[in-house]
Amino acid sequence: MRVAAHTAPEEAPPRSATRPRRRRAGAVATLAGLAGLAGLAWGASAANAEDALNLYSHRQPFLIEPFLDAFTAETGVEVNVVYASKGLAQRLQAEARNSPADVVLTVDIGRLAIYADKDLLAPVESAVLTDAVPAHLRDPDGRWYALSKRARVIAVSKERVPQGAIARYEDLADPQWAGRICTRPGSHVYNRALMASMIAALGEEGAEAWATGLVANLARRPQGNDRAQVKAIHEGLCDVALINSYYYGKLSSSEIEEQRAWAESIALIFPNQDGRGTHINISGGGVVRHSKNKETAVAFLEFLTQAQAQALYGTVNYEFPVNPAVEPAPAVAAWSAFAEDTLPIARIAELAPVAQRVIDRTGW
Repeated sequence: MRVAAHTAPEEAPPRSATRPRRRRAGAVATLAGLAGLAGLAWGASAANAEDALNLYSHRQPFLIEPFLDAFTAETGVEVNVVYASKGLAQRLQAEARNSPADVVLTVDIGRLAIYADKDLLAPVESAVLTDAVPAHLRDPDGRWYALSKRARVIAVSKERVPQGAIARYEDLADPQWAGRICTRPGSHVYNRALMASMIAALGEEGAEAWATGLVANLARRPQGNDRAQVKAIHEGLCDVALINSYYYGKLSSSEIEEQRAWAESIALIFPNQDGRGTHINISGGGVVRHSKNKETAVAFLEFLTQAQAQALYGTVNYEFPVNPAVEPAPAVAAWSAFAEDTLPIARIAELAPVAQRVIDRTGW
C-alpha cells in the first residue's frame, strides 16, 4: 500500500507519467491530517508485520515506486509509504517510540541533517553501505547515507554565451554578466548548499563578495524552480542560470515539445573542473531510531546502493550513481563525465546556517 500526503512540486512527474500500480490512499493537505495517518492507512497489522517495511518519503511516488517494486520483487518484503513534502521530521518527533516508520528518504543534505540533528536516525554499521558509499557522501556516525548524486551546474544560452566564457562558479560574479543571470531564491536548499560549498572554498568573506557580485548580475528577482530558469534562458530573459543537472535530462526527454525546446537552447557547464570540482548534492536515507524492523531497514538501504537500484536513479530521474562501481545510466552518460567536489557533504550541512546569513545579507 502507498499512502500519499502533499508532495513537492519540485519533482513533479511528466504529464504522461503512469500512476503507481499499488493502491494508495487519497492525498491529505496538512500536517494535522498526517498526525494519525499511519495507523489509519496501514493498520496495526501492516505496521507491525515483520515482512513489511514502513517508509516516510519526501520524494514523490513516481520517483520511488520503481525502487520499491524492485525491492519487493527481490525480497518479497512489501513497503508501505507515507509521502509528504514537509513535516515528517516533526511527525517522527511526536510519534517517538510509537512511530511505525523504519526508513526515511529525502533529498538534499540539509534535510537529512535535520533528522540527524533531532536524533531521529539510528547509527548503522554495514560493510555493504560503507563499500558502496564513498566516505565524503555519508554521515561519519552512520546515521545517513547518500543514495544518488546531482550536480549544481551552470546552464547557458548556446546562442548568446560563447563556449568557454564561463568555467567556474566564481565567474558568475564578473560584471560582464550584469543583467544576464537568473536563479531561484538563494534561500532554497539547493542554492544554500552551493553557498555553503563556496564558504568552504573561499571563506565567509570571499563567499559573500561572490554572492554580492552574483546578485548584482541578476536579470530579475530570484524566482521559480530550476525549470523556470531554463525557460527564461529560452525566452531571452537571461543568458545564464544555476540548475540541478537532472533537470536537463527531464526537459530533454520530456514528451512536451516546448520543454524539449527549452533544453535544446542551453548548454551545460560543470564548473571548476580545473580546481576543486563541481558542487554536488545528494538524495539519501537513514534508518529511523525507533524502527521495529531495523534489519530489513538496513537491507533496504543496502539494496538502494547496489547496481539495479543505482541504475534506476539514472533512468527514473537522471541522477548520478553514488556507488563508484556503477556506471551512470545511458540517459545521463553523455553528459556525466565530470570531476566532483569531494568536500565532505556533512560539512555542507554544518555551514548551512552561515550560508543562510550570507544569503540574507546579500539579498539573494
